[in-house]
Amino acid sequence: MNPTEMTAVELVAAYGAKELSPVEATNAVVDRIEEADGEINAFCLVDRESALEQARASEARWQAGTPQGLLDGVPTSIKDIFLTKGWPTLRGSKAIDPDQPWEVDAPVTARLRADGMVFVGKNTTPELAWKGVTDSPLTGVTRNPVDPRTTAGGSSGGASAAIAAGMGPVCVGTDAGGSVRIPASFCGIVGFKPTHGRVPMYPASPFGPLAHAGPMTRTVEDAALLMDIISLPDHRDPTALAPPRLTFRGEFNREVTGLPVAYSKTLGYVSVDEEVGRICDEVVARIDAAGMPVTAVDPGFEDPLEPFKLLWGASAATLLRTMPGVRETIDPGLGQAWDVGEAASAVDVFEARAVAAALGITMGAFHEEHNVLITPTMPIPAFEAGHDVPPGSGMTHWADWTPFTYPFNMTQQPAISIPVGTTSAGLPVGLQIIGPRHSDDLVLAVARFVEWLLTT
Repeated sequence: MNPTEMTAVELVAAYGAKELSPVEATNAVVDRIEEADGEINAFCLVDRESALEQARASEARWQAGTPQGLLDGVPTSIKDIFLTKGWPTLRGSKAIDPDQPWEVDAPVTARLRADGMVFVGKNTTPELAWKGVTDSPLTGVTRNPVDPRTTAGGSSGGASAAIAAGMGPVCVGTDAGGSVRIPASFCGIVGFKPTHGRVPMYPASPFGPLAHAGPMTRTVEDAALLMDIISLPDHRDPTALAPPRLTFRGEFNREVTGLPVAYSKTLGYVSVDEEVGRICDEVVARIDAAGMPVTAVDPGFEDPLEPFKLLWGASAATLLRTMPGVRETIDPGLGQAWDVGEAASAVDVFEARAVAAALGITMGAFHEEHNVLITPTMPIPAFEAGHDVPPGSGMTHWADWTPFTYPFNMTQQPAISIPVGTTSAGLPVGLQIIGPRHSDDLVLAVARFVEWLLTT
């Protein structure tokens, strides 16, 4: 029984059976961090003393038969975007002063703490979570545990790398253009972006209506349990949705065979790596054969890349102009996004928002006929670490190589990436499942069906 290889559900079951204690699990996870993170760089802060204090309190609750929550005593780490009481939240930036009071928990952090989960540290992120890989002027390059020569993806690359390397079974990431799903696909884990507002956020993300937060886990079941913890409203987020009517853990394993689904290998405009495409084709054929009828059809929209880049740049500029001295230390790519945003007018921004609204209407109509849409998560496997774009690709912006993810931030739909295979080089490939707004439970249930199909 190795705690670093167990899921959150397995850990809780072992605690309840008194086969393992939260203290043992926490020590094992921190030992693993000390052993492996020198190469991977998934953590910007580790606090064994605080983690063990929390673990001992959890152990006492389990011994008394009174666990505090669904995942009481499960080790987790916090993406260094979420405010965390007692720890600095520097967001990968040299422009943020660490020497200030840190007295507030973000909604996600507060929910995890209230559930009794054990915080072992904080995960690396690119500066202000701005791009699809994880490196920053403050913390350097985060690498993929599957092959440390390659990127873990981003912006939740530290969280994804930690899970893939056995440094905790679950985390929560943020996603405004793919930042949960990109690293999940590259590292071979589950990454779920719920409907916008389903998981409350504070302070408000600078990326506004594009921004989501969601679970990063080893299994769909763990993601469902984590959703039950983090999806309750918080008054500090005026865009937060009402509480869910049902539990995600009660719905994720429901019957979904017979539901018609759509598969778009390219969305009508994406160039997909041959191996990635073949792996996704083979999995979709198995889904169809297992009783979920699949129709190959594109959703019918053009690539919204340029409106997305404009919204992204305007959001970055809105935040960065409030940070004195940031120009001297900023990630050069983020500086370029800032310049794009500063050059945009209010009319430009509202025109881009109109594109997003039209895209949402198109997808709403599409889902009248197709319960979910399946695509590859990424058109390529992980590439060399330390680069914003694949070397030699001729690309200039991180979104150029993430065409399957950012459209569904513009539409605010739920979307999940699950691991479905590896390339001949051993690099993970993810499959993305997208549902209509507010169908988070359906997306999880379809993902669980595919996960079961691939593991039986």
